[in-house]
Amino acid sequence: MKLSVCGIDCDACRFASERNCPGCRAQEGKPFWGSCALYACAAEKGLPHCGKCGEFPCSTLREWASAENPERIDNLRKS
Repeated sequence: MKLSVCGIDCDACRFASERNCPGCRAQEGKPFWGSCALYACAAEKGLPHCGKCGEFPCSTLREWASAENPERIDNLRKS
């Protein structure tokens, strides 16, 4: 499984094929839809992903997970 910083399984993400998205890591937190606050936060803290943060899961991650890709938090817990 190739995980994004916020725990999305990039291999299963529809945008990988629909938008030819290589993932946030490859685009340094600037995917096709704009700048990713979660990527920026993890990068600023020197963390490989949100699951390594002392605030995990933060309110921003919980909000994003409730809107789309709710499995992302579980993915990060497993990594």
